[in-house]
Amino acid sequence: MSASGGTRAIVAALGANLAIAASKFVAFAFSGSSSMLAEGVHSLADSGNQFLLLVGGKKAQREATPQHPFGYGRERYIYAFLVSIVLFSVGGMFAIYEGYEKIRHPHELEHWYWPVGVLVFAILAEGFSFRTAIRESNELRGKLSWSQFIRRAKAPELPVVLLEDFGALIGLVLALGGVGLALLTGDGVWDGIGTVCIGVLLVLIALVLAAETKSLLLGESAGLEEVRKIEAAVVDGHTVTGIIHMRTLHLGPEELLVAAKIAVQHDDTAGEVAAAINAAEARIREAVPIARVIYLEPDIYSETEAARGADPEATPGGPTPRAAGH
Repeated sequence: MSASGGTRAIVAALGANLAIAASKFVAFAFSGSSSMLAEGVHSLADSGNQFLLLVGGKKAQREATPQHPFGYGRERYIYAFLVSIVLFSVGGMFAIYEGYEKIRHPHELEHWYWPVGVLVFAILAEGFSFRTAIRESNELRGKLSWSQFIRRAKAPELPVVLLEDFGALIGLVLALGGVGLALLTGDGVWDGIGTVCIGVLLVLIALVLAAETKSLLLGESAGLEEVRKIEAAVVDGHTVTGIIHMRTLHLGPEELLVAAKIAVQHDDTAGEVAAAINAAEARIREAVPIARVIYLEPDIYSETEAARGADPEATPGGPTPRAAGH
């Protein structure tokens, strides 16, 4: 995923949300609408979220150190996870609380034209931000559906901005509905109900973001297409005759670790095996440029061991490993 494309979407969303947040707080000050207050806090939280994404992208560019030999690529995942926490706590829970209080103690809206005008402006501004995120995402998602793109994307920025903008647009419609019903009926309870709906929406989006970024933090493998390219690149048919097993892991959105045990001929010399490994690494990097860290271990292929299948107790995170030969 293009980091520049994600940055463009973040900057567009940040600018739109700062302007929208200011206008919503002004509308709340004049009208007393709880929907406006909730939406103002929502936009302020979104602005903070986009700032967190920019900070995460900057920190992820630091060079590797002896203490962190694989670099800081996962900083982007950490800050994206913080976004989900901010959206849940500051945005969602505050809106639910404010809506509950407004339902308990409703009051008539004053200067109704302020919230209505601001909501129309906010829908236009959020629409511009959402359009930018869609355009940047379309360059990367290919034939994937939007849900597949959000689930499979290894870079968190565009999915986060997409979900935030989508939720913001729905929230604005809910706020407009709550304000409109409050004006039509003269009952401020509808404004509170709209506010609660906004809060529930934000909590749901935050939970989706948390689930996706948690998966990235735990460590995801390369996509199926990338795995197929790596497998095709490793085997040369001469010295490297096959792959005994292979693991891939994203160290960051644009950094991939590849570790594989490869089958070589039993009568190959050490020099031939070393040359074959170097050539395989070069082919992998050419086929999948984000494969930055590659470890290839040569071994003699055994049909007997292969027939037994993978040993689940020897996998990371499983039971105590036991020795296994090939």
